[in-house]
Formats: sequence, C-alpha cells, structure tokens
Amino acid sequence: MPLIKLSPLLCLVLTLGGQAVLAAPDEDRLGRAQGYPVGTAQNWFWQEAVRVGSFTHQAEIRGLLQGKPNAMAPAAQPLALPRAAREPAYRWRIEGRELGIDDYLARQRVMGLLVLKDGEIQLERYQYERGPEHRFLSNSMAKSLVSLAIGLALHEGHLRSLDDRADAYAPRLAGTLYGETTLRNLLRMASGARFEERYDGQDDLARFGAAVQRSDLESAAAVISERVAPQGQRFNYASAETPMLAAVLRGATGLSLSEYLQSRLWQPMGAESTAYWWSDRSGLEAAGGNFNATLRDYARLGWLLANDGQRPDTGQQLLPREYLQDATDWRRQPAAFQPGRATPYFGYGYQFWLFPGQPRRFALLGVYGQMIFVDPQLKLVMVHTAANATARSGQTSLGREADALWRGLVMHYGGRWER
Repeated sequence: MPLIKLSPLLCLVLTLGGQAVLAAPDEDRLGRAQGYPVGTAQNWFWQEAVRVGSFTHQAEIRGLLQGKPNAMAPAAQPLALPRAAREPAYRWRIEGRELGIDDYLARQRVMGLLVLKDGEIQLERYQYERGPEHRFLSNSMAKSLVSLAIGLALHEGHLRSLDDRADAYAPRLAGTLYGETTLRNLLRMASGARFEERYDGQDDLARFGAAVQRSDLESAAAVISERVAPQGQRFNYASAETPMLAAVLRGATGLSLSEYLQSRLWQPMGAESTAYWWSDRSGLEAAGGNFNATLRDYARLGWLLANDGQRPDTGQQLLPREYLQDATDWRRQPAAFQPGRATPYFGYGYQFWLFPGQPRRFALLGVYGQMIFVDPQLKLVMVHTAANATARSGQTSLGREADALWRGLVMHYGGRWER
C-alpha cells in the first residue's frame, strides 16, 4: 500500500476499505506494533500502550472489581440512522488557524468521531484500526446514564423525592456520609465530602477504588467520611458519588442499572448492539464509568437527548421531559452550579455538564477524551471517543480543540455562541 505525502500537518494518508483516512497520532506509543493489546485489571486504565485496546475491549478484561460485565441487550428492530450523501466540509478556526476534520484527526488521538444532524449521520470516522463494531468505553459519560435511570425511577414512583436521603433506599449506606446525603445533592456532586480526584493513583478516587476491590461499592462508601462543606452548597466532582445512586436505584427497584435501563431506555431507543457495564462482586454497576457501547448507539442516545427524551420516529416519550430539562438546563441550577461558577467554563446539572450561552447545550464527558455533545435546538449530536495522553483533556490541547470543533459544527448549522 503506497504512502502518499501530504502537508506536514496531515502526515500520511492510508487507504482502508476504499476510504481515505489519516495515520493516527502516536500510533506506536499506543501499541500499534503489538496489535493494540488489551491490558490487565492492573494496568488497563493507566498504561498508554494498552489504552486503545483496553478502551475498546474492556468487557474482556478479567478481574475488574472482582465482578463481571452486565449486558444490556439491543432492540429487536434498531433505530435506523441514515447516512448523508457526502460528508460536509466542516471548517473552523482556533488560535488563528483554520482547521477541518482531517486536520483534527491528525492532531488528536481520536478513536472514533461521529456527527449526527436531524437523525442523519453526517460524518463517521475511526482511527487506530477501530470500527463500527467496537464498543468504546464511556469513562464518566456513564454518569449521565445513571441520572437518566434516577429520573425514570422518580417518574415511575419508585423514588418519592430527590430530597430523600440515599439511605432511605440503600440501607447498607446507613451511617455513612453518602447515606446521609440527598439524591439531589448526589446528582449535583454536592455532598460536601472531602474528595480529591486527580487520576494519579494517590487520590481519594484511588483510595475508594482500593476499598471496592477489598469489598464492594456500597461498603467502600465508609472510606469517604469527612464533610468539609454543608451538602448542596458547592460543586466538587467526586466519582464515588455516582455508584451510591446506582445503589439507591437497586434498592428502590430491585433491579440493577443494566436490568432497569435495558427495557426502559436501551431497547426502546433502538440500540443495535449489546452494551456492557462492569459490576462489582455484588452485581452493582461501577456507575461512575465502565459502560461500553458502539459509537452509533452512543449517537442514538444523543439523538434521544436532543429530542428531550422523545423518540422522533414513533413519538414515544421514553424519558421524563421535565426531569431531563432540570438535568441539562443551566438556568434551572442554583448559582453555585451554573457555568463559570461550578467550573470556569462548564456548569453542572444532574450528572450532565452544561455549556454556557443562551441556547441549551450540554455534554456527557469522560476522562481521556470521551464526549457526547448535544444541541437540542439544532438537533445536533457529536460523539467523540479518544485515547488522550492524560486523563484530563484540559492538560493537553484536546479539550480546547474539541470545544473549537464543536463550536465549528454549531456555527456550520447556523447556531450562535452567546454568554
């Protein structure tokens, strides 16, 4: 296969199945020569050389959490996603330079990128020998799925109020800080607990994870014991809080997250492939991440969210609209959780990240570059999976450039950005 020289920015072009694709950044460091190997329970999250393989085959890694991957079966009749006749010529500017999709893929460690507009696939690209058949790890995008489950359980009457304490539904949390925290404050990451999440193996997330390995997720709640602020007053991102919501759901419904969402969300929205969600030894999902699905099924989820929980082809309301608005509209959040206050850029709703600006836009985000961006007004969705060099995208150019790409898509379709 001949190599064709392009500009220094675009590097090499390869031919794969008749489609021109770029040689991906840092292929050698990410394990290309070894066939993108899958890691072990000890190194899959941390080691760069197994990141691509592990982030697309996590369900095959044995020994995680001393549990197993819970399956969510697909729909008997998947929702069709038609494809545009040609890929749009998206262009945008960042730091005085004009970029396009090929430029972006040559600069960033993107495993999969899909753009959906009005239910039609405009763009679908893969790198690192990945493809439509691969299930991509969500990392913390999974937290938003947990929020949807809580909203459904509230709508169905399994939960009385978001202002109930967690231990009202998960009795094993009694006597713990998280057990005494309300569901609303867990949804907002506002327990007030002292919790540092740095992804360096020495933080409170690592301490919590070690406790899970020794026992299970509910038992591990006891290691988070110091409250440094009254609950509900401030945002502090803590991945240990989301599994407590999974425990609440199981206590309220008698079903795991996977069982509950399979029949209420995954199948009704028209998923075409089985998804997997890793659980601990008790069967409770590690709900802060560890969900695995294809790029197209993530796009189907984003399409449902862009339509405020209604499946457009059938008109069926699958998700409670009012709850979804509460979860994803920054105007409905207290001041401490709004954009520019919760973080210098994003606001935070019920396990969703909220963009600033007048049109409602929101995101599902996971470390190492996992993203689903949603614009309900434009009916626009971007799904982005990556193997970034650092857990936090803002520590490399990925965060800034992914945001610029999203802004470029929005403006391509006539959207605006206003504070």
